[in-house]
Amino acid sequence: MQLSDYDDFPVILPIVVEDELFLYPFMISPIFLSDQKDIDAATDAMENNSLLFVTSSVPGKEGSRDFDAMYRVGVVGSIMRKVHIPDGRVKILFQGLARGQIIEPAEGEFNRAVIDIVKQDGYDQLKVDALMGVLRDKIKILSSLSSHFPADLVRTIEENDEPNRIADLVSSMLKLDKEVAYALYIEPDIEKRLLGLIDVVTSEIESAKVQREIRTKVHTKIEQTNKEYFLKEQLKEIQHELGMDTQREEEIAAFREKVEALKPHLTEDAYKEISKQLDRLARMHPDSADANVLQSYLEWVLEVPFGKLTKKNLSVKEVANELDKDHYSLEKPKERIIEFFSVRELAELRGVKQKETGGVILCFAGPPGVGKTSLANSIATALGRPLVRIALGGLEDVNELRGHRRTYVGAMPGRLVQGLIEAKSMDPVIVLDEIDKVGRSMRGDPTAALLEILDPEQNSKYRDYYLNFNIDLSKAIFIATANDVGRIPAPLRDRMEFIGLNSYTPKEKFEIAKRYLIPQELKKHALKRREFSISDKALKILIDEYTREAGVRNLRRRIAGLMRKSARMLLEDSTKDHITITKKNLEHFVDKKVFEISLVDKKPQVGVVSGLAWTAVGGDVLTIEAIKIKGKGMLQLTGSLGDVMKESVRIAHSVVKILIDEKKLKISPSCIPHTAKEREERISVDPSEVYKRYDLHIHVPEGATPKDGPSAGITMVTAIASILSNQKVDNRVAMTGEVTLTGKVLPIGGLKEKLIAAYKAGVTKALIPQKNYERDLDDIPSEVKNNIKIIGVSNVDDVLSEVFVK
Repeated sequence: MQLSDYDDFPVILPIVVEDELFLYPFMISPIFLSDQKDIDAATDAMENNSLLFVTSSVPGKEGSRDFDAMYRVGVVGSIMRKVHIPDGRVKILFQGLARGQIIEPAEGEFNRAVIDIVKQDGYDQLKVDALMGVLRDKIKILSSLSSHFPADLVRTIEENDEPNRIADLVSSMLKLDKEVAYALYIEPDIEKRLLGLIDVVTSEIESAKVQREIRTKVHTKIEQTNKEYFLKEQLKEIQHELGMDTQREEEIAAFREKVEALKPHLTEDAYKEISKQLDRLARMHPDSADANVLQSYLEWVLEVPFGKLTKKNLSVKEVANELDKDHYSLEKPKERIIEFFSVRELAELRGVKQKETGGVILCFAGPPGVGKTSLANSIATALGRPLVRIALGGLEDVNELRGHRRTYVGAMPGRLVQGLIEAKSMDPVIVLDEIDKVGRSMRGDPTAALLEILDPEQNSKYRDYYLNFNIDLSKAIFIATANDVGRIPAPLRDRMEFIGLNSYTPKEKFEIAKRYLIPQELKKHALKRREFSISDKALKILIDEYTREAGVRNLRRRIAGLMRKSARMLLEDSTKDHITITKKNLEHFVDKKVFEISLVDKKPQVGVVSGLAWTAVGGDVLTIEAIKIKGKGMLQLTGSLGDVMKESVRIAHSVVKILIDEKKLKISPSCIPHTAKEREERISVDPSEVYKRYDLHIHVPEGATPKDGPSAGITMVTAIASILSNQKVDNRVAMTGEVTLTGKVLPIGGLKEKLIAAYKAGVTKALIPQKNYERDLDDIPSEVKNNIKIIGVSNVDDVLSEVFVK
């Protein structure tokens, strides 16, 4: 391709600025374009079949595309090929044709200018030939010293007589600084340019000689090292043949040195045990099986971080700040954690030992996803201590905690000692995760080992079966987590103080999503804040209708799903630079709805009552249905009810019978089925006959789901009373509470979760036991109390006076 194929110069050409390469007219080089102005300039050259002017950016101004940030002299050439790269850049294959210079800028959306070809000054042929001869000789010398100048290049320089072409070739191979390269490139006097190149090549020759000398010395030294290694290996082999192997002695000596270094931090028993096993190893034949066992033992033991503690002092303020930064709401749990560490800090300041303060083991109890483990992470971060997580879920073998005795093949220390080794500190924060799911089998009861671990009076002398000596766990901070406190054995429960983490309200979930989940997931999915947004209404729908949980784990998964789809849309459609999720388009980003809690019935019905229940994933509203069938007073129960709930139904049946007998529950004559004779003779029937002439069928829907618990008493009473008296129950009322045979309402647990569920289901009036009303109402979120009328009831008379539609 020739310049003559294009318009005469000077001519207006698009300009591309190269930040890294320094191009010469003879070069064919790939150029990667990321700046939009450069991309537009290259596109314009391709579309108009014009030449392109490529110049370099001024050092220190890389990235700028202003005319002040580019050199005035560059290369005029053509684009041979243009390719779009998936990362957004454009690659062009540029062929340089001639040296050009900017005469004056031209207007346009991208860089354009009037370009003219740089004409070279005349020269004295004899002087130039002489200089080229000197340069060729220097290049030959440099080529023999450096691999940068291959034989083909030397041959090209030898065969070419064009001085400017030779100067460009040599300059391109020398890898000069941009300023030096530009100074030589724009030099119009070829004699001065060749002299400058000769100086540069001479300097390169001296540098290459020094480098070669250094490489020679290094190579000689490496050869000497290899020779020494070879001789040493020969010597070892000779000593081994003669029974004089010293490697084992060196290993034992290294073990002894480590043991002596640890002696100040070891108890007397520990030092004796380690020294005893080390002496045994020294006496044993190296090929015996016991020698390998003892060597493994010593390697494990010497990795335990005896005496190593974190240097950071305990600060309650830092703990409080970290908890507030990482967790929204959870005010009572955070307050209790701060109180716990306040006692420890005060004890440290006054030099009181932990044993004397009666250390308490905290256990975070609550449904999945409410932040139990993340609270422990925040505590470890605030204290500046390493975090060790020990998953106890399904653990059945006590040796997993205690360590295996060394008589077993593959024996190793227990999880606690391994945790200390991993933490490289004797005072980490140890999280005993899922402590309520520890199993029990013929291999022992791990909860018995946990009794010692979690007892501040005993864990200072905790014995690991593998180590066979006591180690001090008292400096570690133990934090347990559990979903169901009732599944933890009573002796183990006695060692811990439980901090309840209850369900989040929809408002709390909304704030957590805005403050934590969305920013965290944006980072995980490589999205920028300006590229993704979700409206408040859409987020609330996502919380209310697409997740079923007490915590926010599924909500996080839903948000992650939205971001995955958004990332795909941004990649597939380059015109989009922002994805907004609103109430209208939310259904295009998520799958089917999963209603967390069924809404209450739209209208009052006879025998249909809403009861409040506690589940492992928070509260729920259970609809209890009752029907009556002509019969003899029999009671039929369905709905996969547990023994406790079956007893509640029987008690409720008896209580309603008493209410009818005492005429506290009015029965209309029309509610009582009459025999043909009674109708014919118009015989009045006693109201108490109603429960003798009807069989009752009590059902709790979703029969495949097991249900049990001591809080359905007043709900069952209401359902039975409603169906027998034919009175409709207010559909906006829900209730919880156990009942006695005398009609008293007993307190229940899980009130917060139950009332949150009632609020989500659209309940406007909730009946709860009077004792719960007096002592637990402060724990209920204000948004629940503001939207539900909460009434405390002491007996079934109070209940029935509130539930029927009047």
